[in-house]
Parts: sequence; C-alpha cells; structure tokens
Amino acid sequence: MLQRMILTVVVPCYNERANVAPMVAALDAALSGLTWEVVFVDDDSPDGTAQAVREIARVDSRVRCLRRIGRRGLSSAVIEGTLSSSADFIAVIDGDLQHDETRLPLMLAAVQSGADLAVGSRYVEGGDSEGLSSPFRVKLSNIGIRIAQMVTGTKITDPMSGFFLLPRALFERLAARLTGQGFKILLDLIMASPEKLSIAEIPYKFRSRTAGESKLDALVLVQFAGLLIDKILRGVVPLRFIAFTLVGAFGVLVNVLVLEFARAAGEGFATAQTIGTVAAMIANFQLNNQLTYRGQRLKGARAWRGLILFLVVCSLGSVANIGIARALYAANGRSILSGAAGAVIGVVWNYAVSATLVWRGR
Repeated sequence: MLQRMILTVVVPCYNERANVAPMVAALDAALSGLTWEVVFVDDDSPDGTAQAVREIARVDSRVRCLRRIGRRGLSSAVIEGTLSSSADFIAVIDGDLQHDETRLPLMLAAVQSGADLAVGSRYVEGGDSEGLSSPFRVKLSNIGIRIAQMVTGTKITDPMSGFFLLPRALFERLAARLTGQGFKILLDLIMASPEKLSIAEIPYKFRSRTAGESKLDALVLVQFAGLLIDKILRGVVPLRFIAFTLVGAFGVLVNVLVLEFARAAGEGFATAQTIGTVAAMIANFQLNNQLTYRGQRLKGARAWRGLILFLVVCSLGSVANIGIARALYAANGRSILSGAAGAVIGVVWNYAVSATLVWRGR
C-alpha cells in the first residue's frame, strides 16, 4: 500500500553538483521513518547539477529534478518546486549543505503542533552563524536582518533565513501574492500573508561550505531592498520598473560627472554631453544586466549585442523624450511639467522596449 507523502524538501540550486549526493544521503539519515521526497530545482547549471540529480533519481524514486531553462532566481525556484509537490508539508533548504538537515524533524513537529511556519535560526539560543565565510557576509546578513525586522515589525531573529518549513496548503494560498524575485523567499512569504503568522524558530548551526561557491554578494542586498519597496507599494509598480528607474537615476549622475570631466579636459559642451550620455548608457546597461535582469543576465557575445541594442533603444527614447517635451511645452508653456512628462515617457519607453528586445526570455 502506498503511504501518504508527508514532506517535500525543495532544494533550489545552481552549480551544486558536488553537493547533490551528500545532500540526498544526509536527508535519508535525518528523515528516517518519514515519507519524503526531495526536489532539486536547478537553474540550468553548467556544472551538470541536473545530471547528477537524475543519476540518483534513476534508482531512488524519492529524488526529483526540475531543470529550468532561460530563467533563474532562488525565490522563483522555490515557488516552482513547491507547486510541483503534493505532500502535506514543504521544507526549503539550500543546496550547499550549510543548513542542518537534522533539524527538519523538529521543524515538522513544530508545524504539526500548530505553528504556521518553522524557521531555522542561527540567532536564537543554541544556534550558530560561524559558517558565514567572511566578515563582509556577516555584516551583509546583519544589515538585512535589522532592515527586515524594522519594516515587517516581526521579532523573528533570522528573517533572512533560507531554511524553513510550512504546510503546503499555506504556501499555495500565499503563492499568488509572492514577487518571485530575489533570494529572500521567507521574507516574501511573511510579508505576503494578510494575517500575522505564528512562527516557531528552531536553532541550528550554520555550517561552512565544503564545495562550490557562495552566491551571496552585495547585489543580493540590493534585491532584498527592492523586495521591501515592492511590498510597501503593494505591487502597484513592477519591481523591475523600480530597479530600472533607480539605475536610470544613477545614469544621470554618471552623465553629469563625465560631462564635467570632459569639459575640464577642454572639450566643447556638445562633445562633452555626447560622451557623458554614452557613458551613462553603458553604465545603465551594466547595472541593469547585473541587477534588474540578473536572472536573464547576458554574457559573452550576447552581452555585446545587448549593449548595442540597448544604446539604440535609449537613443530612440531620448528622441521621444525631447519630442514629447517640446510638444507639451508648445501647448502649455510650462517647462518643468513638460520636461518631467517627456522624461517619464522616455523611461517607460526604455523599460518596455529593453524588456522586450534586450533581455527577452529565451
């Protein structure tokens, strides 16, 4: 007789081939006596992570692989992995073996006893964060925790944790409210719930990574800030549009600085402005490629083609900006409003066309 599936463990991963077999073995030992499965959601890792999962899946029906082509991101990977499950409960754990899988039975017991969500915490009594690889990562994590606690009003000690467990039915109710962006899916879940969640924190010791490379960098914190902005605005303005606009504002600063430098070097205003504009467009492309469209990041020859196309798109956007501003100024004589309207149209044009042509999904 088939047994009811109790737990699906979702493992979002990228370039974690060396950790796949150890992860399955660790889960097998930790979850003895439970009916469980593990779903590795692989973002088309070039190191063969998906193949490593499939080799095990051929002989172990508890192991599954979801290989995603043309899209990346931890949050969206967790969402897809969870929605592929029919188990009663869902656990999320990183694929690098830094989370302590032996705490999963305690987390499951906490939720079965009435908690909405069980979170593995490095910062409650009995927890340990020594596995953070550098003082920079420690500082990055601490900044994120303080911001999350302030914005959400929650007293949870580790809102940045990627190690948690909840009923699948609860996740499905919240799924439509999730942004699916960035790396901090737990915070997204907490902020997506219209009711305050009952959260049990289970201490665990954060291990040092033994294989592969950490995915945490300063851009993750920027994406985290974007998630908070998106939640504050209740999703009225697309998160990517916010990021695109902020990058554009940085481009204005680059433009002015380069223009002044060129003027100081003896160039005429028209030449200096042209140099500054091109420099700003290049800076904007690089930032958008690394941040706004991180999951569709262009590399190699595709990045060069994307840059050329982005320059063309932005040049046409500038023409639209100037043309509309002039037409409005001729109609109402208000330079500030006309200029602002032209700028808005230019930004919307650049965003819409860039998303469609430069960073279109494969």
